[in-house]
Amino acid sequence: MGPYTFSWLLLAASVAAEVAGTIALRYADGFTRLVPSLVVAGSYAAAIWLMSISVRQLEVGLAYAVWAGCGTAVIALLGIVWFGESMTVLRMAGVALIVSGVVVLNLDAR
Repeated sequence: MGPYTFSWLLLAASVAAEVAGTIALRYADGFTRLVPSLVVAGSYAAAIWLMSISVRQLEVGLAYAVWAGCGTAVIALLGIVWFGESMTVLRMAGVALIVSGVVVLNLDAR
């Protein structure tokens, strides 16, 4: 596996860590619960660290757009599935726009 491919895998792991931290925010109760609060801090630290390694090979603008877009789309979908948040047409259109924006940005990648 080449360094470029490995960087994409690191970015995917970074997105997963950011999503885990965001889900843990729901359980941290305003940072009043220790374990979920530690998961939030550790997950976000891991996400930033993993992304910082991935941008050695990836363009920073592309990496951040993929990270933010994928994280936002996954969290929106998990909110609907896991927490029973409303699934409106507008929300789903927003997720579709985020995903399509990430795809368009990737069309120009290396």
